[in-house]
Amino acid sequence: MVAVSEGAGRPALVVDVARRMPGRGAWLHLDPGCLELATRRRAFGRALRLQAAPDVAAVREHLEHQLTASGAPTSTVDEGSGLEADGDPMSTHR
Repeated sequence: MVAVSEGAGRPALVVDVARRMPGRGAWLHLDPGCLELATRRRAFGRALRLQAAPDVAAVREHLEHQLTASGAPTSTVDEGSGLEADGDPMSTHR
């Protein structure tokens, strides 16, 4: 997700599914608990270097849509990148 300014108002978080939007980005698990915890801890402001707390309505809507849609959630790993081999990109065991 990326923060976008809406004029003089507070910034809003938008989901960057294609991971191509300019600016600093942040990751979030597809878990409503993670969104609530990050919001409560004001983690988005720190991660995205924002002055004001961002509006998370668009992220919440996207998360609810992903959880209610039939089938598996959208993959966050590009096919053929090599990171999907064992599911953990930080793993040293192959």
